Amino acid sequence: MEEKILVPVLGESITEATVSKWLKKEGDNVDADEPLVELETDKVNLEVPSPVSGVLKKINSKDGTTVEVGALLGLVVESADPLEKIEKIQKIKPTTKKDNVIELDREKEKKEEPKIFDKVSNEIEEKEKPLVLTKEIKEDKPLGDDNKNQNLSPAVRKMVAENKIDINSIEGSGKDGRVLKGDLINLMGVNPPASDRKLKYGQEERIKMTRLRQTIAKRLKQAQDNAALLTTFNEVDMTNIMEMRKENQEDFQNRYGVKLGFMSFFVKSCVVALKNFPAVNAEIEGDEIIYKNYYNISFAVGTDKGLVVPVLKNADELSFADIEKNIKQISEKARDGKLTIEDLQGGTFTISNGGVYGSMLSTPILNLPQSGVLGMHNIVERPVVINGEIKIRPIMFLALSYDHRIIDGKDSVSFLKMIKENLEDPRRLFLGI
Repeated sequence: MEEKILVPVLGESITEATVSKWLKKEGDNVDADEPLVELETDKVNLEVPSPVSGVLKKINSKDGTTVEVGALLGLVVESADPLEKIEKIQKIKPTTKKDNVIELDREKEKKEEPKIFDKVSNEIEEKEKPLVLTKEIKEDKPLGDDNKNQNLSPAVRKMVAENKIDINSIEGSGKDGRVLKGDLINLMGVNPPASDRKLKYGQEERIKMTRLRQTIAKRLKQAQDNAALLTTFNEVDMTNIMEMRKENQEDFQNRYGVKLGFMSFFVKSCVVALKNFPAVNAEIEGDEIIYKNYYNISFAVGTDKGLVVPVLKNADELSFADIEKNIKQISEKARDGKLTIEDLQGGTFTISNGGVYGSMLSTPILNLPQSGVLGMHNIVERPVVINGEIKIRPIMFLALSYDHRIIDGKDSVSFLKMIKENLEDPRRLFLGI
């Protein structure tokens, strides 16, 4: 019995995916729920399991194919029932195979009729006996050592795998001897004419954008085109938070098994501000404004495949320790490519920490359909005036980008000012003021 492998429902607003990689080949045995193919969506990568145990009969959508929800990916032939196998074996008529196969004695079969279970056993043994081939089987050459493979671009790695090329035998023309796509093309005897730009500027590689990168570009452009973007700035003195972390870090880590970071303070501060300025936690849908009475904080995480924005659900109900644990867990899933659709849905406000990469100041772009995003930056010691005296303090610049269609300037400035006040005096977070 054939079972269809279909593209599953991918989640909110996701209608298509790209076949990233088949994990099995046609003819391979598969178990029920064993991953067969990896799909790449505009948000996450996910694996499609086998619906039954059996054999992968056919692959309908090859690597790189764009498929819609419900599309046919392939077929799996379900393993036959044991009784059905016995019936089929009973009906099998012995045949004579020539040239390199075992010849069956028809007369002996007629005289000695074996029992059903003997036939099953004979059949299994027959399957296990190797055929004598007239042609010599050549083992695939190694593709190269792991270190050299890691330096290959995705396009080059694909060509190496498809053409079974030993990269150890190739002297790369790239930086530090890196093997480029042009080196493989030359090796295979296909030499397209060099482009004018290549002749003028040097070697190039042309690689198709991943679906995730395409979606990032599309959504950022949509935010610029559809929202009335505006950014307001402020600065925050991080002295008190840094002192609190230093004094309580060891006890906090011993008790909860996780470090006390800056993100928990920012999440808590944002939640307090969102409750006081509900427009920042709202979104526009058509000619209506949807005010959300829940607080799901999205936070940007950089991965090898691009920027993803998982969601910290019900942040208003979480303690400092819960926030740090969840952020650590979700960030690890993001970097390992194990995020689910649910991990990326339902955000109401976004925090982007460019400071971990050394950013001093930026104007973050909205994560649609949200109406606000807070940009964190690096902490730098700067001279500030306190009570008429110049002092050196650890200062962070904050940036709030918002949709001016729904958030007025007064609310945006006041929102950011409240975040600043809560961070400079973190005791306010425990007092609920």
